[in-house]
Amino acid sequence: MSTEEPLPTRASLLDRLRDADDSGSWEEFHRTYRGLLVGVARRAGLNEHEAEEAVQDTLIAVAKKMPEFRYEPGKDSFKGWLLQIVRWKIVDQVRRRTPSAGPDKSEEESSAAGRLALRSDLELNSVVLPAQAKDPRQDFEAIWDAEWERHLLMQALARVKRQAKPEQYAIYHLHVIEQRPVAEVRRTLGVSAAAIYLAKHRVGALVKKAWAQVEALVERGAG
Repeated sequence: MSTEEPLPTRASLLDRLRDADDSGSWEEFHRTYRGLLVGVARRAGLNEHEAEEAVQDTLIAVAKKMPEFRYEPGKDSFKGWLLQIVRWKIVDQVRRRTPSAGPDKSEEESSAAGRLALRSDLELNSVVLPAQAKDPRQDFEAIWDAEWERHLLMQALARVKRQAKPEQYAIYHLHVIEQRPVAEVRRTLGVSAAAIYLAKHRVGALVKKAWAQVEALVERGAG
């Protein structure tokens, strides 16, 4: 079987998603975006259960709104549209918390989630924050962008892992992804420095190609 997977265009998938009964396309959408949405929700301060709830609510909202969505090539429309939906679903989860139900999150994550909820309340009441105040939307957008990049990398690496020679991928992952020094990789895998440099070059080329394919698939390149 060929290792080159036919990648549907984002416009094609979005068009198919207008049919709520197209289970295959919705499974593809879930497979493509679930990891991203969970990662964003967790980094925004939700615990595991809350993150899953936020993702499910996001997918339901996307399904309901999909018929009215219009894809515009060359614009960051879908990415921005999805960002707004998941942001509000995360805020909904924060609002549902009871004072005694503390989530399994760090103080920093709790602060981020709290700022999201606070900002949503301010926006709903048409209150304008002072210009010097930190905008929680920027916090969330930074989380979103970081998770979007990480999601692209994970998908690209998954494709490359199926294409590259196992020993070369192991070297690349240890040296490039985990950023282990050459000497440590040599000791761990029992390979030469030349083998490490060769794997870095060959697998790196595959990663670059796979990244471009994944970008086209999840529509990052429109922004």
